[in-house]
Amino acid sequence: MTNEAYGEMMPITHQEFVAIRDLVYERFGISLSDQKKSLVVSRLQKILRQRGFQNFKQYYDTLIADKTDKAISELANQITTNHTFFFREADHFDFFTKTILPEMTARHREQNNNDLRIWCAAASSGEEPYTIIIAMLEYFGANYSQWNAGLLCTDISEKALVEAKKAVYEKTRLQGVPPAILQKYFKQEGDQWSVVEKVKKEAVIRRFNLMNKTLPFKKPFDCIWCRNVMIYFDMETKIELAKRMYNHTVNGGYLLIGHSETLGRDQTKWKYVKPAVYIKEE
Repeated sequence: MTNEAYGEMMPITHQEFVAIRDLVYERFGISLSDQKKSLVVSRLQKILRQRGFQNFKQYYDTLIADKTDKAISELANQITTNHTFFFREADHFDFFTKTILPEMTARHREQNNNDLRIWCAAASSGEEPYTIIIAMLEYFGANYSQWNAGLLCTDISEKALVEAKKAVYEKTRLQGVPPAILQKYFKQEGDQWSVVEKVKKEAVIRRFNLMNKTLPFKKPFDCIWCRNVMIYFDMETKIELAKRMYNHTVNGGYLLIGHSETLGRDQTKWKYVKPAVYIKEE
């Protein structure tokens, strides 16, 4: 009888775990400690059984040989955590509305430029980027159409991005949404709620790996949201990513990270503003 027949987990050797751990770090920047071994085993079981692998070494060999990026993308879907909800860490959205947007629009008016560039770099299943868009729509009101104010939304997980494009959510993911906002920007469909089209159309959704050594963006950003992803990175990876983002941000632009994350104040050029908020000042 097979392990699957008994409902047992396919075991992983220390050598197999180290190989997969190192590959995850190299490709995604995610640092997996030995304590994460059971998590890796449980999350990859379905793939191994569906593909007919006899052990983790066969799976690893397939990952290394894959030229299509599909196997690596599937690995990313399983390893990354996409727990999020609307208006998560609400303090950020308050600061965004009261400080970042006024400063950003004043700068662009002075430059006679209406192109607002905002990047949500860990978009996950869409709750965060759609909250950002709603915040902008509320801030600008009838004047929103005067600005080129769409949002670039990226994530490494194709599975999460599929959910972001659908933009349909369980009520539990909307618990932080004020009732007036819920009625204005969401449509109930049975037990679920969908984001209305005027919000969805403002999101440009793309798969992107933050470990890419160069960022393929022609113009710098006014504001980058990169929340609750660097917590999985070691300090070296975090510093390198913060540096790349700094180099792709306008002077006076902001970086927002998760409240459980920090940037060493002496290790990057970003200037600390308040917990989880940094500014580029040269």
